[in-house]
Amino acid sequence: MPINPYISFILANLVALKSYYLYMKKLLSLILLFPLLFTAQKKQITLEEIWSGQFREQTMRSFNPLNNDSYSLLNFQKETQSTSIDIYNYVSQEKTATLVDSKNLKDIAYFDDYSLNASETKILLQTNTQSIYRNSTKAIYYLYDIESKSVSLVDKDFISIPNFSPDNKFLSYVKNNNLYVKDIELNKTMQITLDGEKNKIINAMSDWVYEEELKFVKAYHWSLESDKIAFLKFDESEVPLYDMDILGTSNYPTKLTFKYPKAGENNSKVSLLLYDLKTAKTNQINLGDYEYIPNLTWTHKNDQLSVMTLNRHQNHLKLHLVDSNTLLATTVLEEKNDTYVDIVNTNYLTYLEDNSFIWGSEASGFNHLYHYSKNGKLKQQITHGNWEVTKYYGLHNKTLYYQSTEEHSTERDLYSIQLNGKNKTKLSRLKGTNDAEFSKDFRFYIVNHSNATTPTSYTLFEGQNALKTIKDNTGLQTKLAEYIISPKEFSTLKTATGTFNMWMVKPLDFDSSKKYPLVLFQYSGPGSQEVHNSWNSYNDYWHQILAQKGYIIACIDGRGTGFKGNDFKKITYKDLGKFETIDQIEAAKVLRKRPYIAADKIGIWGWSYGGFMAANCILKGSAVFSTAISIAPVTSWRFYDSIYTERFLRTPQENPSGYDDNSPIFHAKKLKGNLLIVHGTGDDNVHVQNTYQMTNALIKANKPFDQFIYPDRAHGIYRGKNTRLHLFTKMTNYLDTHLK
Repeated sequence: MPINPYISFILANLVALKSYYLYMKKLLSLILLFPLLFTAQKKQITLEEIWSGQFREQTMRSFNPLNNDSYSLLNFQKETQSTSIDIYNYVSQEKTATLVDSKNLKDIAYFDDYSLNASETKILLQTNTQSIYRNSTKAIYYLYDIESKSVSLVDKDFISIPNFSPDNKFLSYVKNNNLYVKDIELNKTMQITLDGEKNKIINAMSDWVYEEELKFVKAYHWSLESDKIAFLKFDESEVPLYDMDILGTSNYPTKLTFKYPKAGENNSKVSLLLYDLKTAKTNQINLGDYEYIPNLTWTHKNDQLSVMTLNRHQNHLKLHLVDSNTLLATTVLEEKNDTYVDIVNTNYLTYLEDNSFIWGSEASGFNHLYHYSKNGKLKQQITHGNWEVTKYYGLHNKTLYYQSTEEHSTERDLYSIQLNGKNKTKLSRLKGTNDAEFSKDFRFYIVNHSNATTPTSYTLFEGQNALKTIKDNTGLQTKLAEYIISPKEFSTLKTATGTFNMWMVKPLDFDSSKKYPLVLFQYSGPGSQEVHNSWNSYNDYWHQILAQKGYIIACIDGRGTGFKGNDFKKITYKDLGKFETIDQIEAAKVLRKRPYIAADKIGIWGWSYGGFMAANCILKGSAVFSTAISIAPVTSWRFYDSIYTERFLRTPQENPSGYDDNSPIFHAKKLKGNLLIVHGTGDDNVHVQNTYQMTNALIKANKPFDQFIYPDRAHGIYRGKNTRLHLFTKMTNYLDTHLK
């Protein structure tokens, strides 16, 4: 029987086909080997490089828009080791003048920051700045006259939050818990309040919990015509004291004692007062029943003060208008919520010339902007959609400018929109995170943009026209090209409890046929976000080191995190830690099924709320997690401050199970894996008491664990030479010991 001609052809070419197969196999192996050959020529990131600041970005420091199509920046002069305030023209981007350089000033070698008065004729120079708490400072201030080039000391002592009056005649500030006003022309200082006393009365400056949770330090405001000052008075008399030992270097430790209202304890009694410069009298204003005053400002009428009050449950917000002549307060708007009213929106309040106002609200289920009449009647919902306004920049000629998540919850873009909600225009052009600084007339704006692969750039725009890139950090990007960098891969992860945003970093020579240990990083706190398309943080650089060492690192934003609407964010109400922990455990369960994940080598780490979560995950998820690093953790919300904790849990008296069911302390006996707890004894925010109590619970349960204490370090554990280097070296070694 004759052979089929096709079979004959194949037989005749078998040798050639075999050669071709061997050639392609060799070529494929070379392609797979290429990344290894390429990375072998590159450097590995080191912890020393990260914490010596070698990957720090260039920024536009202390940006300040000026009146004449220009702006000012604070610059450091390496040649003279001095600081200068320089003016740049928006259009030409050329430096047009130097307002002041510390090299030309007697007794001022360096200044840390500055502010100008409204007429831009005088500058406050901030020197010798000392931290009080996280955001508050005190410093020695000098007043510099631009025309005469003269310098004068504002006060011989350290002072806080100085502020020029709108008419440029006065300078106000706080010293020793009292409010002062200085007549600049007469060089005469008046002490407005006399009852300020440490740990008892604070005038015009917020207490610890307001600073931390309501996000403001300056608690006073000048009227438009500079004839009155509205300020808050904090009576801390009944707030419990918290003592912190400061070890220092002397033979005997000292104590830092300050008022800290923990959940369910007494808060400061806060009152609103009005000082009249003409009569030199101070009057208290009756605002009815309230617990907090989260916002204070003046409207576009000189005799009308705007103030918000909030109840202790933080679910009933009121907006009042106060007549500064009669001192009578009228409630014009109320907002209620079944859970809580997000205080971020209090920052959006902006009064127009007719005294109508812009208001931020989550009433629709997503955060949006609204326009109300001066009497509190809704005129227009300005923005709409299943996305969130994340920042409001201001309004000019009936056009609003804002930032939002309209493109995606992990992105930030810039928009303008008319007051009537029409003619919305997207201003940003690049994917990633976009923010902006606007000129005073909103004609120009500088967009700072970054994404996971591009460091921050600063580009000048006029309208929708890009004029010039001011800074682009290409030097940093060029430098990083010399290093082994694994890309951050964005995706979503579907689990039994939902679909969540995720990023993942793999070793650059990743081989799907191998098994890799997995480290989850998260924060997970209410309204937070860690999965966002922006440039590296210090943690990201450390994750690159872990990837170089053969780890896979992933981050998942579970339920309770932000920018995906109210239902997603507020599901954790009255149950902090419950759903967040479940979601991280379920995420780990899904990921460990992937063929390249070593199912028995999964770790998790986090800081602060993330430390609370890392501890909970290894305790409640011992079948999934074998190792956890918990840094500065809350271990019981009973130990944390009133405003933050009660916003999400109410008080311990009302909701004891919400506090205890998800407290790591009550689950210590479940520990099976490796747990490292780290804390600073100088942490005024999450007190080291949290770690000590967790320690006692683990000892009582006879559970082995690891602990490291950093003496006198605050919540960030960074002060002192090599502190962060030491910490991240310890963390790296801990993972290498238990997960490799």
